[in-house]
Amino acid sequence: MRGLLFRLLGSVPALVAVVVVTFVLTRVLPGDTATYFAGPTASAESIAQIRTALGLDRPLPEQFWSYVQALFHGDLGMSLTTGQPVLVDILARLPASAELTLSGLVLAMAIAIPLGILAAVRQGSLADHACRVIVTAGVSLPVFFTGLLLVYVFYFLLGWSPAPVGRLDAFASAPPTVTGFYLVDSALVGDWETWRSAFAQLVLPAATLGLFALAPIARITRASMLAVLGAEFIRTARASGLSSRTIILSYALRNALLPVVTTLGMVFSFLLGANVLVEKVFAWPGIGSYAVEALIASDGAPVQGFVLTMAILYVLLNLTIDMVNRALDPRARRA
Repeated sequence: MRGLLFRLLGSVPALVAVVVVTFVLTRVLPGDTATYFAGPTASAESIAQIRTALGLDRPLPEQFWSYVQALFHGDLGMSLTTGQPVLVDILARLPASAELTLSGLVLAMAIAIPLGILAAVRQGSLADHACRVIVTAGVSLPVFFTGLLLVYVFYFLLGWSPAPVGRLDAFASAPPTVTGFYLVDSALVGDWETWRSAFAQLVLPAATLGLFALAPIARITRASMLAVLGAEFIRTARASGLSSRTIILSYALRNALLPVVTTLGMVFSFLLGANVLVEKVFAWPGIGSYAVEALIASDGAPVQGFVLTMAILYVLLNLTIDMVNRALDPRARRA
């Protein structure tokens, strides 16, 4: 517990750096918020009035101090594009991003871990070659290209997938909010028509993220299993007459899980970043598309809120990985 507390305290400087860097970048990047919202025909006096109302005419240190004071009160600022508090917008959109990211990760795990195990157990087989091809494709293809390719094939050419217009099609309504996950909420109220619509809309974007995440998971699973299968205790287990199934699942896989779990945490953090592109391709109403729209409008508060939210999620994710590693490896509990 003390180690986790030290890690949590050690992440504070990183969060402070994120706050400072995002604040500075939103101020120095091209684009003037006051000019954008005043409109192309606005006079210089109108632009100056908007700049004064937004506090953009004050010195940067004063603006930063006001921003930090607001953060301590849980205020991430107001979004000029939506007219809502940034925290409200993020909390409303975060379940959409989380549902998409978790679906992509679960899909990748369901394919990559068995494939990596099979490739390690049967080196040189068709499964081993398929693992290498999938890993190469997942690493080589940009995530936005994969998304566009899947839309072109399964929606435009084959017509198997619905139009990429968000979490639901135009004729479905959102279920009552319980968790924010449409698949879970619609199942809880027994609205299976909405569930089918949400599932159909989720397939392609989740597959896009899944292919992106599949490559590193399959590669590390194969490498970790190969290392464990060559260990002395595996040879001893085989000499004792244990079945191959018992050796692989009970002995080898458990000892190979540590690097896989660590990789899963890294992949999940990568998926949070890849969500920005995938959400734009599939018109997914998550926090990634929210940040992109705010950046285009030179709306700094949502961008700052998005980056800070991602940093906090990354810290919490690392702490979760540490706890899982301690549960799997008794040696880590004494560290």
